[in-house]
Amino acid sequence: MTMSWRPQYRSSKFRNVYGKVANREHCFDGIPITKNVHDNHFCAVNARFLAIVTESAGGGSFLVIPLEQTGRIEPNYPKVCGHQGNVLDIKWNPFIDNIIASCSEDTSVRIWEIPEGGLKRNMTEALLELHGHSRRVGLVEWHPTTNNILFSAGYDYKVLIWNLDVGEPVKMIDCHTDVILCMSFNTDGSLLTTTCKDKKLRVIEPRSGRVLQEANCKNHRVNRVVFLGNMKRLLTTGVSRWNTRQIALWDQEDLSMPLIEEEIDGLSGLLFPFYDADTHMLYLAGKGDGNIRYYEISTEKPYLSYLMEFRSPAPQKGLGVMPKHGLDVSACEVFRFYKLVTLKGLIEPISMIVPRRSDSYQEDIYPMTPGTEPALTPDEWLGGINRDPVLMSLKEGYKKSSKMVFKAPIKEKKSVVVNGIDLLENVPPRTENELLRMFFRQQDEIRRLKEELSQKDIRIRQLQLELKNLRNSPKNC
Repeated sequence: MTMSWRPQYRSSKFRNVYGKVANREHCFDGIPITKNVHDNHFCAVNARFLAIVTESAGGGSFLVIPLEQTGRIEPNYPKVCGHQGNVLDIKWNPFIDNIIASCSEDTSVRIWEIPEGGLKRNMTEALLELHGHSRRVGLVEWHPTTNNILFSAGYDYKVLIWNLDVGEPVKMIDCHTDVILCMSFNTDGSLLTTTCKDKKLRVIEPRSGRVLQEANCKNHRVNRVVFLGNMKRLLTTGVSRWNTRQIALWDQEDLSMPLIEEEIDGLSGLLFPFYDADTHMLYLAGKGDGNIRYYEISTEKPYLSYLMEFRSPAPQKGLGVMPKHGLDVSACEVFRFYKLVTLKGLIEPISMIVPRRSDSYQEDIYPMTPGTEPALTPDEWLGGINRDPVLMSLKEGYKKSSKMVFKAPIKEKKSVVVNGIDLLENVPPRTENELLRMFFRQQDEIRRLKEELSQKDIRIRQLQLELKNLRNSPKNC
């Protein structure tokens, strides 16, 4: 029997996917992208708007630009600028496309409503201000199937679950012993996985806060994690014991050992993973370099098949990802990144395209996909119901806008009690400036109280004298 010397190729419809950078006039230029070193994307995109965290003096702000408004952005372009500290993360509501959540070093999470057609002037008033964390808030994530449920992770090592129908935190996940680096949901949002600076990977039941699985990642120091759709698998990116960049694949029901570990390269920047459940493709983008590698994932060995690499000399600081219903299906586009190039103040769309000769709709690369309708209300989800996402076809009329509108609750209550703890009691200052402001305010208050006290002392003495005089007056004798 003669052995074939030919390499064994897996037949895959995604083997020739290529990255196509938008022409310069379709990029967004002149944007003062934040210089913050926090490991987030600083960018969020949906079918209508692009939002980017910007460099700004005094407080934190971000830009919101309608997608069709490409080209050079004026320096005085209006911003969303209500936070008192740097903005660390922004995320669009998956079901209402003009609602965006932001979190900041000022310990607050805020919900903003972007007017039709974008901002005409600076926006300082949020629809909702959410206070509950005692330190800066590094991450926000919307629940994937439930309307108005938002998760936030703070430097107080806590994850708060907010019900925006009432504008309050309704649950607190308190199992982490250090800063939470990343949060990811499975398809129906019944499980949450996190990576943490304490080198642990956790799978959590979010409503009870119970840790179902935990991995101690001593050899593979985890940074980022992503649920691989319904495959019951997790993929993490991290650093090996030899300080090389590495990925690991895990079985979500047994985190005792990774299924596979694979070295990527010797570069030092973080690897951001992105997973597309429709095509089973995984994209790995390096922070600080210009590479995006992509793989196909399968349930059988070898699990991970390398497809290709998109290369660019311009390093990326972060990447926004367009939701599926915002893609151009006529161009066979299966994924679109918005790449932040800090040095040039540039946001560059990169389309991942499956080369096809036919102009007709390609059913096989566009299966039914999670759409813009929520499957659950907050009360249903909090009551223990799980439901898969409501799917939509991208074939026709998929650009239909959601009918949902956000109604902000009326808030009066100032204490926030979760799990029996008042989260707003004695919130410490977050920054040096804030500490100084608080110090001077307290000094003024002390001075004012001292003066009030001495005035009262004088008044008491006067009254005592008057009383004495009254007693000694001849009328009373």
